[in-house]
Amino acid sequence: MTKRIIGLTGGIATGKTTVANYLASAYNLPVFDADIYARDTVSVGSPILSAIAQRYGKEILLADGNLNRQMLSEIIFPHPEERHWLESVIHPYVRDRFLQNIAESAASSIVLVIPLLFEAQMTDLVTEIWVVSCSQSQQLQRLIARNNLTPEQAQTRINSQLSLIEKAALADVVIDNSSTLEALLKQIDQAI
Repeated sequence: MTKRIIGLTGGIATGKTTVANYLASAYNLPVFDADIYARDTVSVGSPILSAIAQRYGKEILLADGNLNRQMLSEIIFPHPEERHWLESVIHPYVRDRFLQNIAESAASSIVLVIPLLFEAQMTDLVTEIWVVSCSQSQQLQRLIARNNLTPEQAQTRINSQLSLIEKAALADVVIDNSSTLEALLKQIDQAI
């Protein structure tokens, strides 16, 4: 039996977490999230956190030894070469965690939430690709509100990813999250 592996992606602040949470609660699907693994890679004492501190200086660490995410964001989002360096360090670890989860899961269907599915070249891990999309203005407003960013900061983060149009063109399923929650859930039900 072939395992159904849904690669759930989309732009920043488009609603991937809402979709993933619904798939987990309504359909009891195991959900594995790249963002959680990426956070694990920079835990206190990890070799990746040490490499980040070596590259950017000890100021990148908070007093308790944790990563100053705000400071790191201010370095990597305006400087693509720094973002690429960071991703080159983190993505192999994230890929390994996904491979481990896929191998260990007994479920016939699982969900991998990978915001940078295309950018990180992880499409080979999934059997189908779902892209969560919304209008550009909604994405910008959601990101500003969620992360307390200026419009310029939010736009820089959005621009650091492949566009929603490009992602949608590569998808097996496009879920439009520009309307109501009810409309969103109905699309998920149809796709599953």
